[in-house]
Amino acid sequence: MSSGLGRDILPEPEDGADKWWYSLKTGQVERGPGSPNKDRLGPYPDRASAEAAMARARERNEQWEEEDRAWNEW
Repeated sequence: MSSGLGRDILPEPEDGADKWWYSLKTGQVERGPGSPNKDRLGPYPDRASAEAAMARARERNEQWEEEDRAWNEW
């Protein structure tokens, strides 16, 4: 019996063959299945996005640290 909330219809999992990841172990970009998920960031839609993964993570961390400092000073 369906609850009407769509819980019985789940999206098909993606195999990731056309996606890109950044490997935390090797520092290299990978396409498709590769390193275990615990060792990579992504998926990303293209190689350039995956190559920029660490820079983007650094920028976000710096922004969050700044927001935390502002919050703590309030």
